[in-house]
Amino acid sequence: MNTLQPPRPSFKEQMLRAREDAIVEAASRLLGEKGFETMTVDEVAAAVGIAKASLYKHFAGKDDLCSAAMVHVVERLQRFLAALPAELGAMQRLHALLCWTLQLQLADEVPLLPSRNSALAQALRACDAYQASMQEVHACILGWIVEAQAQGQLRRELPPDVILCALLARNSDPMLGMLRDRGYADECIIDWAADTCLSGLASGPAMRAA
Repeated sequence: MNTLQPPRPSFKEQMLRAREDAIVEAASRLLGEKGFETMTVDEVAAAVGIAKASLYKHFAGKDDLCSAAMVHVVERLQRFLAALPAELGAMQRLHALLCWTLQLQLADEVPLLPSRNSALAQALRACDAYQASMQEVHACILGWIVEAQAQGQLRRELPPDVILCALLARNSDPMLGMLRDRGYADECIIDWAADTCLSGLASGPAMRAA
């Protein structure tokens, strides 16, 4: 029995979709470069090469636009997680994730988690798509953390949520910019930042104040 194929989008629908994708891409880039408070809708429209009125046909305002950009960022992260080689262990996956997010930060791309008190964070609390995607990401990462703890690679006395937050906090780590200002190469900065983060979470003897 033949199954019905969904109708093919019209040329106009394809053009509108392509323009919307371009708007979201531009918003993502400007969010990373300038931040939510400084970025303007006019700048996004100019980057895409359209009138601001045309942009408003796709998004009601700055909050909606930036929420869509953040959903795009999380979807990109989900694709990265899904593409990791199946043979990698839990600790290797966490290391790869950490290095990837550090690369994004050095490239001035959108942070995975905006500042908690920022206007963008407030807008995202009302964005169901972003919240649902982030919950899926958190569940995936927490699974790797629990697995690494069971294998004795991460400190078992730390709640998995603590380790998750420690990894995500690297998304807004000033250490990267400070080291770059001192002339270090991005590859070295990523290695050092990942090592200093994971070494504090890894299982094994730890230095403690007397």
